Amino acid sequence: MASQPHVDGTAPMDYPEHERTYALFLSLTKWGSISVTVLLILMAIFLLR
Repeated sequence: MASQPHVDGTAPMDYPEHERTYALFLSLTKWGSISVTVLLILMAIFLLR
């Protein structure tokens, strides 16, 4: 309909929020990897005696 204005429906990107979310993702990935590594090392030490 030509008489109605076109509405995109998307908000502009919130870059600071995006950067905070990405930093949280990287932090959780780092600490998750460290936790799994420590768990595997402890399992190897205590379960393979």
